[in-house]
Amino acid sequence: MKTYITLLLLICSISIQAQKPLDTIYANDKKNVALFFPDPIRQGITGASHFVFTYNREKEQYFGLLQAKPGTESNLLTVTSDGKVYSYILKYSEKLPELNYFINENESIGSELPKKIKEKQEVKPLNEYANRITHFQKLSEYLLKTNFEHIETKRKKGIKLQLQKMAYDASEVYLVIEVKNKSGIDFEIDYLNVYITNGNNKRKSSYQRLQQEVIYKHKMPYSITDSKSQRFVYVIPKVVLGNNEKLMLELQELKGSRKVVLETKI
Repeated sequence: MKTYITLLLLICSISIQAQKPLDTIYANDKKNVALFFPDPIRQGITGASHFVFTYNREKEQYFGLLQAKPGTESNLLTVTSDGKVYSYILKYSEKLPELNYFINENESIGSELPKKIKEKQEVKPLNEYANRITHFQKLSEYLLKTNFEHIETKRKKGIKLQLQKMAYDASEVYLVIEVKNKSGIDFEIDYLNVYITNGNNKRKSSYQRLQQEVIYKHKMPYSITDSKSQRFVYVIPKVVLGNNEKLMLELQELKGSRKVVLETKI
């Protein structure tokens, strides 16, 4: 109900520039469907809970990932940082006609911002990683099929977070991660962030952590059902750890208090 009201308020707040038929985007629960927008995503809302659209809420990025469970069709409403609004029909399908959608600015149905404000917006560069997504996909899929070593594991309240492998390629590093749920209840993921930490966490005055940009997520789940596990890949810019630095993964539950934090000196 809350999502429905939010959609109505947002729709009422925008100025519709032109009416046109909505395009349809197909998704399922086996693959991520990537949507690339001409400007960073500020807000994305689906009309039904069996469609999940994930994007970086802490640092604006140009793309989001869509997954779906079987159910009736719904819609996706997205607002980018320049105030432009995009709307699409969502349908579940076992077979996906497309895995990547590169959305043009002329597909916008209107603007949330007044014209005068829009004219002051700076022109932003295109996503520098957009033309490498296919490469990220192929290498991530390959890594999930190869042998791996358990670099570090953290367990808390029946949830296991494990960093299984790190692979360097060009200017990126690939993190093979597994989340396993033996807690007795489903675990919905709010976020999984990657940090570089420096210092001793017990001495707050000297402790620092820097969040790393996640360039691409491969098979990242939005929930782990009880007694199940999911392996997936994060791609981040290449990092070289200093003497006192560690890599940290922080997994937070959605609408819950469970949090698992893993640190490793690679």
